[in-house]
Amino acid sequence: MGDAWNPSALLLAQAVPTLSRSELRWQFATIAAAVAILTIAFAAIALFCFGRRSRDLTLISLSLLCTLYAIRLLVSSPSFRSLFDEPRVFWAYSDWVITCTVVLPLILFLYQVSYGQIRDFCRGLLAVETAFAIFGIVAAALGVSLAKLNVANNIFLLALLAGLALFLVANQLRPGLRERLSREFRIVAAGFLIWMLFVVMENLRGLHIFARILPAHRVEFVGFLVFIGCLGYVAAYRTLAKEERLVAINKELEIARRIQSSTLPQSVPSLKGLEIAAHYVPMSAVAGDFYDFLLVDEKRVGVMIADVTGHGVPAALIASMLKVAFASQRANAHDPAFVLAGLNRALCGKFEEHFVTAAYIFVDLEAGVMRYSAAAHPPMMLASRTLSAVREVEENGLMLGMFPEAAYSSVEIRIGPGDRCLLYTDGIFEAKNAAQEEFGKSRCKEFLETQRDIPAARFVKTLLDKVARFSGYDSFRVQEDDITLLVLDFQDCA
Repeated sequence: MGDAWNPSALLLAQAVPTLSRSELRWQFATIAAAVAILTIAFAAIALFCFGRRSRDLTLISLSLLCTLYAIRLLVSSPSFRSLFDEPRVFWAYSDWVITCTVVLPLILFLYQVSYGQIRDFCRGLLAVETAFAIFGIVAAALGVSLAKLNVANNIFLLALLAGLALFLVANQLRPGLRERLSREFRIVAAGFLIWMLFVVMENLRGLHIFARILPAHRVEFVGFLVFIGCLGYVAAYRTLAKEERLVAINKELEIARRIQSSTLPQSVPSLKGLEIAAHYVPMSAVAGDFYDFLLVDEKRVGVMIADVTGHGVPAALIASMLKVAFASQRANAHDPAFVLAGLNRALCGKFEEHFVTAAYIFVDLEAGVMRYSAAAHPPMMLASRTLSAVREVEENGLMLGMFPEAAYSSVEIRIGPGDRCLLYTDGIFEAKNAAQEEFGKSRCKEFLETQRDIPAARFVKTLLDKVARFSGYDSFRVQEDDITLLVLDFQDCA
């Protein structure tokens, strides 16, 4: 009987009224604009998610704004609505919810690119708009007429724009404001003003003011496209600028790492009757741990280990100062207490928020003794052939760099073949596992007791591997502190 009797065709004919060619073109332009704006939203969120070094929150605000506005354009298009079997009230309510919330990500964007009084104003604006959005959504849910709510929204938005304009004009009259406004904010403001012209036209049309001279169709999205272009430029510029800054910072950190590596000994002293092994594991590119040697002659050597509070570049700079100060103590290498006192005098007054813990050993192989002194440093551990248990040696004074008149004392210890001495920074025993349990001194002592016979270099590597497995540093967890280990093995000089 033909398509005239097809029920589906009749329903479709009733659902989609006949549109003129100009109206179809306008709806097509609206849908095309919505697709373009959605593309910008996806690009912004992709740039945020895949940025390796920096993530600018303006990209999230831009993506939310574009997404909400694009959906609003789509739900206002009869052609798009005809694709879904939803009642007209559903589309009207959806359009209203987006109308209430679409301004929020815009204010967040403005907040992120502004500062000073303008940022404070944006914060207040965000609170007011959030309150109005909640009121509008709740009122619609309780059955208040959407037509009345739209009129209220038009008046509220015009008042909001008038308040913003007055604020900007008042601040523009203040001397020096133009110089203080960032280039980013000026670009956003220019695009915003263009969009607001279209918004004012749309709100006036909704209030039936100047209806004869205003366009019959909603042209607000044209101004929004201009505005989004400005926002996209600013967001991309901020992201790329942050990437460039982070690349520059990483280069500087790499240079700092190389410089710091050059301050550490490139090799350990070689003395007959003494084997020394050292290992340094920073938690970041540069660190505050430090060790060095003062080689007096083929039978005598001074060994120092230190830990600067804090991490990163400040701690590394103090460690570099410590190296210079330590090199000046060569004439006093035989007296650990004098060495630490000299270092303390050299460092005092150079910094306020940091201090240094340190331990120093002077080894005299000819006399068969070592002298030890420390400044608030974890105790030295000594495994002796004559004793079954590991001994902790603690001869501590005050930390370096804080008290100019601090005094230090030293202790003399007899050494013999088979003895092993362990110096370390607190990163070794303060390493924590997932349950926040520390590796602890007891595990260090137990390992030292059970691994006396393996070579010094292998001992250091095995202990570090054990700490890494315990704390998860070898798999998924980030190292929480710098770690430095020094092992001295005393052997038969004959």
